[in-house]
Amino acid sequence: MEEIDVPQYFLCPISLEIMKDPVTVATGITYDRESIEKWLFSGKNNTCPVTKQVLSTDCCELTPNHTVRRLIQSWCTLNASYGIERIPTPKPPINKAQISKLIRDAKSSPQLQVKCLRRLRSIASENDTNKRCFEAAGAVEFLASIVMSNTYFVSFEESNGDGFDFTRLSDEALSILCNLQLSDIGLKNLLNKNVGFIESLTQIMQRGTFESRAYAVLLLKSMLEVADPIHLINLSPQFFIEIIQILRDQISHQASKAALQSLINLLPWGRNRVKAVEASAVSILIDLLLEKSERRDCELMLMTIDFLCQCAEGRAELLKHGAGMAIVSKKILRVSQVASERAVRILLSISKFSATPGVLQEMLQIGVVAKLCLVLQVDCSNKTKDKAREILKNHARAWKNSPCIPNSLVVSYPVA
Repeated sequence: MEEIDVPQYFLCPISLEIMKDPVTVATGITYDRESIEKWLFSGKNNTCPVTKQVLSTDCCELTPNHTVRRLIQSWCTLNASYGIERIPTPKPPINKAQISKLIRDAKSSPQLQVKCLRRLRSIASENDTNKRCFEAAGAVEFLASIVMSNTYFVSFEESNGDGFDFTRLSDEALSILCNLQLSDIGLKNLLNKNVGFIESLTQIMQRGTFESRAYAVLLLKSMLEVADPIHLINLSPQFFIEIIQILRDQISHQASKAALQSLINLLPWGRNRVKAVEASAVSILIDLLLEKSERRDCELMLMTIDFLCQCAEGRAELLKHGAGMAIVSKKILRVSQVASERAVRILLSISKFSATPGVLQEMLQIGVVAKLCLVLQVDCSNKTKDKAREILKNHARAWKNSPCIPNSLVVSYPVA
C-alpha cells in the first residue's frame, strides 16, 4: 500500500483511510459512513469535521456518494495486482419512509405486529444508521406503546411454520428498545412523550421473566441518566422495591450493575434515600458485600451505602445489621482507593450522627478503630486520611486508652 499513490479524494478526511461507503453531508464534504457516524452519533460532536459547520444528527441526511464509490471500486480493480481487494457495494440503509410504512401496517392486527417486530429487530441489528432512523421515523413511540399495552400473543409458530415462539409482544418490543442504544434526545422523548412508561417498566421488573426484567432495568438506567429532576423525585416506593429486588435476585452482572448505577443517580433526590431504605436496600447491599470481591462491584455498593447513610433511616439499618460496620471496615485498604474513601465516609456518617456509647464500643471491638489508625500509616488519598483522622479525633476520649491499638500507631494517634 505504501508504494501505491492513492488519490486524495478516496481518503476519508477523518480516518485518512480509503472509504468503503462514501456519503456526503449537508456541507458537501464526503466521508466514509462509519467514520462520520461515529463522529456525529457519539454525542460529543455536531459539526462537519472539515468546515466546522453545524450538522443535523439525522442519519437520513447522509447521502450516498455513488460516483466516488464507483471510482474507488474501479481503482481497486486496477490495482488488484498489488493485493488490493475491491470494496463491495454497500447495502443501502433503511430510510424513514420504509420504517414508517412498516409501523402503519403493523397497527392493524397482533399478527402483523409480530411480523413487524421481527423485521424491526432484524433492521436494527444491521448497523447504527438503521438504529438512528428508528428515532426519526417514530419507531420508538410505537415500541413504547406495545410495552405499555402489555399485549400477549400465545404463539406464532403455527402461523409461519418456522418455529418462532413469541409469547409476549411487550417483551420483544422492550428488547428492541434496549438494544437501540437511543441518543439522549431519544431517551428524553421516550420518557416525556409516554406517560406511565416508567410504571410499565416497574411492572415488568415485578412480574416479567428474568430476561425482560434485565432489559427493563438497563433501559431505566439509561433513561434516568438524562431525566429531569421532576421524574427523579416522583418515583414510587414500588419502583425502589423492584429495582432492589433485581439486586437481590442477581439476574445478571449487567443488570445488577445497572440497578446500582440507577440508585446512585436517584438517591440524592427528594425522599429517594428513605424509599430505598424502606425497600431493604441497606441489608441487601451488606449481604452482597459479604459475597462480592470484584473491585467495581464493591465500589458501586459502597457508594450506594454511603448515600443511604446520609439519612437517619439508612444509618439505623446499617447498625441493625450484624455485619454492617464490620464488612464496611473490612473493605478499607482491600479493594481500591475509591472503595476505601467511600467506606471511611460511611463510618464518618455513623460517628457524626449515630455515635452512641454502644456504637463506639462496637467499633472498638470489631476492629474499626484499629483499621482507621492503619489508614493514617499507609499510602492512600489525603481525603481518606483526613476523614479517618476526623473520626478518631472526635472520639479520642472513648478510644485512646484501648489496648487494641498497636504501640507503633500510638505516636500518630490524634489527640482531642
